[in-house]
This record gives sequence, C-alpha cells and structure tokens, in this order.
Amino acid sequence: MLDHTNSAKPQRRYALGIEYDGSRFHGWQVQSGVRSVQESLESALSTVAAEPVRVITAGRTDTGVHATGQVVHFDSTAHRSPGAWLRGANTSSPAGIAVNWVRPVSGEFHARFGATSRAYRYVIFCRPVRPTFLEGKVTWTYRHLDVDRMVEAASALEGRHDFSAYRASRCQSRQPVREIQALTIAGSGPWVWIDIDADGFLHHMVRNIAGVLMAIGAKDKPVDWAAEVLSSRDRRTGGVTAPPHGLYLTRVVYPERFHLPVASPPCRFW
Repeated sequence: MLDHTNSAKPQRRYALGIEYDGSRFHGWQVQSGVRSVQESLESALSTVAAEPVRVITAGRTDTGVHATGQVVHFDSTAHRSPGAWLRGANTSSPAGIAVNWVRPVSGEFHARFGATSRAYRYVIFCRPVRPTFLEGKVTWTYRHLDVDRMVEAASALEGRHDFSAYRASRCQSRQPVREIQALTIAGSGPWVWIDIDADGFLHHMVRNIAGVLMAIGAKDKPVDWAAEVLSSRDRRTGGVTAPPHGLYLTRVVYPERFHLPVASPPCRFW
C-alpha cells in the first residue's frame, strides 16, 4: 500500500527586491482591466513556478509612483534556487520591472508587517521648459524653489507627530501618528531632492509634504506654514497634493536576522 501522508510538497517562502517604472503601470495593486505591477510580477513568478503565485508587498504604490527598493514575499511549493527565480522572473517580466535579488526566508518574515522603516525620495525638476525624456520620471515646475526655505520648514516635521493634515482624506490607516526619522532636502542646478525616512507612511503623506514644501520654496507660503498645517490636523489646510511622477520608494528595512540586502540610495540624478 502506498503512503500518501507526505505526498504534498512543503511551501517555502522567498523575499524579493524589485524596482519598477510606475509610469508604465496603473499602480501596484491588481485592478480589473488595467496593467498593475502586482499582476505583472505574479504572472512572471507563476511562469517560473509552474503554479499560481501571489505576492505580498512592503507598500502599495499609486499609479505613476516608482520604486527602486521595493520588497515583496511569496510562498511556493516549487523549489527553485534564488538564481533560477531571479533569472526566470526577469525573463518573464514586462519592460519596466526588474527583480534585483531573491532570498529564501523563514515563515515568520512578512514584507509588509515585518518592515521597521521605509524611505522615499521625491524628485523635482525646476526649469522654465517642461522635460522631454524625463516626463513621467520627475515632477516638473517652471518655478525656482528656494531650498533653504524648504529645509527650514521641513525641520518642524521631523520626529513623532499626528500627520492627519498630511494624509489623504480616504486614508484607511487606523491611526495617523508616524515618526519621521530623517527628512533631508538638497538641490543642485535644476534639481531638488526630498528624502524621507519614517517608521511608516500614510496614504499620500509624502506627496502632501512635498506639496507644502514646494509652495514654501516658491514663496507662495511662509516658512512656518508647514508647522501650522501639521498642528491643524486638518487635511483641508494643507494645499495641493504633489504629482506622483517624482515619487520613488527607495528602501525598506527589516531586522538583521533576515539577512536581506539594504537598497543603496539612488544616485542624485534620481
């Protein structure tokens, strides 16, 4: 008599580091009738596994938002080497998505809930004429932005605060308190970069911060407006949400015990 008690293959969990061009997709999450990053990546991994694969992401990004350091995990009974997953996923993925690394992880790893911090970069291109080949990759303004004013204003946002005024009205997070661990702004020529590290982000939080800081940099608002918006805890006081094109998820950090690569900051061009 055959013993079928151990016939089922055990599942293994893998973590992936990926990057993508958000201008080619309608956001991260699977949506009916449009192409998403999640759907494209799952299709590629399913081809490699020869079975359906579903991925869990560190953070869902909106339409037009990019990533250079996104992290996901998935479970599969298909036992492939990390190199085989890497090569197969990149072969089967459409243009605009690249898998940078693959690591087997324990079942306790969770791409979303296990992250200890995340980092975003917002890229602004300032010149009188709109960009050509950078379209969809940066946020363009025809106005000059005073970086010193933006730096001074941003200092009020560092630390642990209630960011109700900087989140989308439809944000579904149960509580609005987040800790910004670092918020740096730099400029060179037509470029301005806003880098934000935090323990977590609310929906549209970075884009709303960028919108406030851009208004201050353009001298439409006083420097202390960023602090006033924060203390109001009212989204209606915060002004315009900055466009998605300049936003990049650059890094997700996990406990050292998982031994995952930490994405290097993108070069200043991005």
